Amino acid sequence: MPTLNDIQKDTVKKWIEEGCGLNDIQRRLTSELQLNLTYMDVRFLVIDLGLQVKEKKVTEPIANLKTAATTAPATETAAPIGPDSDLPAGGIQLEVDRITRPGSVISGTVTFSDGVAAKWMLDQQGRLGLDAGKPGYRPSQEDLQEFQMILSQKLQSQGY
Repeated sequence: MPTLNDIQKDTVKKWIEEGCGLNDIQRRLTSELQLNLTYMDVRFLVIDLGLQVKEKKVTEPIANLKTAATTAPATETAAPIGPDSDLPAGGIQLEVDRITRPGSVISGTVTFSDGVAAKWMLDQQGRLGLDAGKPGYRPSQEDLQEFQMILSQKLQSQGY
């Protein structure tokens, strides 16, 4: 690891005070000081200087992030599953997103028999998330069972 002079060390301290993360510092060391350090070297440098990277605070409550993450433009969905498809559907309409939402393996929308639309996602651990955007909304037990059956068939047909 190259040795930094006092001016370079002061520059790194200034970047930390500005709120730069390790990636930013690594990038700036390369671009501004022509020092190519690995991420781990930058981490050790910060520790050696007795500095601590400031964690960025989340300004939005997690519930709002969940809602924002499950909001996708209608143009991103395709493959409706319902009365016009070869899968059983009853009153459920299921769509799979063409562009999967961040943090999910597969995602889409569903419209239940009562007309309420919801966003759904399946994460890497196989957990199913459902957000209707209405606090306290719960689809009927029959709708949930039908939704799970249609979703299971759709996942199997796509190789999941």
